[in-house]
Amino acid sequence: MATSGNAPTDSYSRDMDGSAHEATYNGFLHFTVVGIFFVLCCVTGLAVGGIRHAWLSAVIGVILAHVATAIGLFSASISWRAPALVLGLLLLMLLLY
Repeated sequence: MATSGNAPTDSYSRDMDGSAHEATYNGFLHFTVVGIFFVLCCVTGLAVGGIRHAWLSAVIGVILAHVATAIGLFSASISWRAPALVLGLLLLMLLLY
């Protein structure tokens, strides 16, 4: 099989737009970590509502989780800390109600 001058190679080199690859990977990790904390907030909110029968507090906690997740996604310096704060609040509700 003949190969042309523009045939892809099997090796990766830093010259092949390595900074864009790194930026994409870092963005993926950021989104994944913040998303995991959001899911934990939602599950904990459902536990507050289902176990403690405090549905109003659960709804408020999930709304706060949405807001905190949006803040965490748009601010790389805050990142996972915003939804983690809401998760801590929901866990306290689960334990103390």
